[in-house]
Amino acid sequence: MSSEYILEMRNISKQYGENAVLTDVTLNVRPGEIHALLGENGAGKSTLMNVLFGMPVIHSTGGFQGEVLVDGESTHIASPHAALDKGIGMVHQEFMLLDGFTITENIKLNREITTPSIVSRVFGKNLETLDMKAMRKDARKALDSVGMQGLDEFMPVAGMAVGHKQFIEIAREIDKTGIRLLVFDEPTAVLTESEAEQLIGVMKNIAQSGIAIIFITHRLDEVIQATDSVTILRDGKLVESKQTKDTNIIELAELMIGKKGEAMVDLPERTSPLTDTFAMSIKDLHVDMAGEEVQDVSIDIRKGEIFGIGGLAGQGKIGIPNGIMGLYEATGDVKLFGEPLELNNAGSALKKGLAMVSEDRRGVGLLLDQSIEDNIVFNAMQVNGEYLTGLKPIFTQKNGREIRKHAKRMIEELDIRCTSSVQHAGTLSGGNQQKVCIARALTMNPKFLFVSEPTRGIDIGAKKLVLETLVKLNRQQGMTVVMVSSELLELQSICDRIAIVSEGKVVDILSPHASGADFGLAMSGIKPTKEGADV
Repeated sequence: MSSEYILEMRNISKQYGENAVLTDVTLNVRPGEIHALLGENGAGKSTLMNVLFGMPVIHSTGGFQGEVLVDGESTHIASPHAALDKGIGMVHQEFMLLDGFTITENIKLNREITTPSIVSRVFGKNLETLDMKAMRKDARKALDSVGMQGLDEFMPVAGMAVGHKQFIEIAREIDKTGIRLLVFDEPTAVLTESEAEQLIGVMKNIAQSGIAIIFITHRLDEVIQATDSVTILRDGKLVESKQTKDTNIIELAELMIGKKGEAMVDLPERTSPLTDTFAMSIKDLHVDMAGEEVQDVSIDIRKGEIFGIGGLAGQGKIGIPNGIMGLYEATGDVKLFGEPLELNNAGSALKKGLAMVSEDRRGVGLLLDQSIEDNIVFNAMQVNGEYLTGLKPIFTQKNGREIRKHAKRMIEELDIRCTSSVQHAGTLSGGNQQKVCIARALTMNPKFLFVSEPTRGIDIGAKKLVLETLVKLNRQQGMTVVMVSSELLELQSICDRIAIVSEGKVVDILSPHASGADFGLAMSGIKPTKEGADV
């Protein structure tokens, strides 16, 4: 049965436990078209593609509801290999190349061309010899098709520029026989501007050959430039599907972000207005954090404000606090309350009055097999020598009475739900683990607090409690708080200003009341034409 669509994903729904990540989503793609799939972090794009490719994470968690049709025929795709048998391939955001192999070996991996020999005729096909001449010819054709005429097909992949690696990934997919649909997952994220232009040209050539493309990107200007149609997801639901010629960047940004939702917490008025006294001044900050590199960030953060840092995943927002706290190599100039801050020295940052609640609470933030009370006082003991008794520095031991007294006070103030202060942190719920991380940071008596992805992986009720805790610290203690989050609504609920980071740089600093279009454009790396920074 023929169809006008090469791919139809009809009414796809998916739940992980009680959490609905896709609800009644439909995606239709025609042969030979480039179809953009847009949405913020958590919109459901990755889950929808996991359904399409039959990824184990889908099947091992109860499957999905809905129907997938390829060329008009209902199909069950049980694995990525089965997807490939249907002619569906993917160009991954993370490179799947083997550095120890040549370009030809990578392109022909698992599809090697062999020739029989006397030995193989006797002992079996596994002893056939590789036909390097034929493999090289295929690799050359695939490389030429993606504009990589300058690359020798026998070059090793190790040490190549990331842009070249991306084109080799595409060449490998093109070389596969029977490909009818290619998914490009953020393919321009690692490319220079000229390489991105070249890639878009390659995509258009692929589409002209009749192969359909699903193009996942956050760069809205590329959507307008490259695609024929677009589908937008938000919060796991289909917002709209339309022809690209019938829309524009502003509308796409609005559809991605939506209207500002109802605030998650009641925000009390300040007893005194903010001034232009700066708690922290960041100039020309660069941070070498893999996957979250900071390229060139300059921000002034007012004393006593809650300052938000947002943006899509992998754009550098998480690198900012990690670099300033000395957890990753950083360069630039940072002043804390007017005093220079030594970078690349975590101990110095803590001693200066900085504290941080890490986004990786299980890997960095907590000692999971230790008690709540030991977690709460750990940094204060290690850095400041607090909660210790004995003859310092010759002989010391933990002051159990003071530790327990302080821990009980923090448990009460932050409403940490536990059996007692000696309960192991690893046995707590996600929300309560996060509050233990906050308690540890507060035990340092900080003047300035970074909180990175404070609500990741916790339920809606716990999110509200964490946000209320941050507001309470700010309003009652006057603490300057910088909150880094992928959740725009949370930033809009409690922040005075929000910096949006894209490709390692601050694109714009917006009021929490700015339009969805302004936030969407900034997340795509585009500053609105009207001034958004004077807030």
